[in-house]
Formats: sequence, structure tokens, C-alpha cells
Amino acid sequence: MRRTLRAFAALLTYPNDELKAHMGEVRSALQEEGTLARPALRRLEPLLLRIEADDVLDSQAAYSELFDRSRSLALHLFEHVHGESRERGQAMVDLGETYARHGLLMESEELPDYVPAFLEFASCLPEAEAREMLGQPAHVFAALEERLGERGSDYAPVFGAILAVAGAKPDGEALAELQQAAPSDDISTIDEEWEEAPIAFTGPHDMGGPTGLVAKIRAARKAAVAAKSA
Repeated sequence: MRRTLRAFAALLTYPNDELKAHMGEVRSALQEEGTLARPALRRLEPLLLRIEADDVLDSQAAYSELFDRSRSLALHLFEHVHGESRERGQAMVDLGETYARHGLLMESEELPDYVPAFLEFASCLPEAEAREMLGQPAHVFAALEERLGERGSDYAPVFGAILAVAGAKPDGEALAELQQAAPSDDISTIDEEWEEAPIAFTGPHDMGGPTGLVAKIRAARKAAVAAKSA
């Protein structure tokens, strides 16, 4: 399972010459570990083949068009949870502290909720804990799979594969709330979502301390729905 999760993390990072050169190893990790069933492996193959065959600049352009220019496809979990509101900062702290409690510190400039970093963290856990961790944001992964699928993207099966490895079914209510409150891809709307104060990285969490991602997502979305209806 560890190699499979790290293969997913590699596939979801910004493509470069190194990734292109090691696609054979990514494929071997997925096939040899035996975590994924063959149908899931077959669904991943178009992405592997494209990254392997395409010019790196073309792969980078396709990646950026999806994940860097579309907030609804953001590869940061809390973008789908809190958007640009102030709660996102403390949620980052909580997740970073979860990593630290397991003796892991991020060395990159990426935020803790960056999906490849989250997958790398899960790969370091015992399998049962890894599945539980991956299952918490299952509805975020499901939403990303659906949105990418609607665009005909070969990245969509990666999120289906993550759900398969987790053995998790998305919470229907949470998924519906997530889809209803999908972030706009219009950058000009960010100011409208900002609430009172900038992101804060210190102080007690206003939800009563660290909780699971599911609880945070549902609490954030219910608050957003209540605010709109008020």
C-alpha cells in the first residue's frame, strides 16, 4: 500500500523531466504491490502513457490548466473545506500538528493540505490508520473525481483509485454540500468569501480543537449554507 500511495502522490505532482523519466517505476509500483484491482490499474494507464509520451511542457500546461487555474479542482483539501476564509489557517495548523505527532515535518514549501503531501503522510502510516485517514476526506476525493471526469481528464481515475485503496464510500450529505458550495473559478469572488480577519495560524480552534476532516468540512459547509439563507 505504501508504494501505491506514493505513486498516486507522484502522479498528482507538477510534471517534470524526472517524473517523465520514472513513469516505468511508478507503473511497476502500482502493479507489483497488488493494492489496486486490475480494472483500476487499467483506468490509470492513459495518464501514465500520456505523461510518458508527451513533451514535458505539454504535460505541465495540461496540469496547470486543471489544477492551478481552477479553484474547483484545487489540490488543497481545505480549499474545498474553508475556501479563503480565516478558518483555513487553523485547520492547516491542526493538520501540520497531526503530521508532527507522527514524527514527520514537511520540508517543501507546499501546505499540509496539498493532496500529494497528504498521500505521502498516509503512506507512512500502518495500513489501517492510512485507510482511516484517507477515508476522512473521501467526499473531497469523490468530488474531484467527478469534476475531472466531466472534463474528460485522465487525472480523474487517480481519485477513484484513492477511494478504492481507502475502501471508503463518500458521505452522501457531505458530498452534496460540497458540490452545492463548489468554489468559483472566478478569482474576483475571493474577496466576497473573506470573513472579518485574515488567516490566523495561532490560538485555539473555534471548533473546539483538532477534529477529523469530515467534521470540519460539514461544519464549514453548514455554516456557509446558513449564512446564505440568513
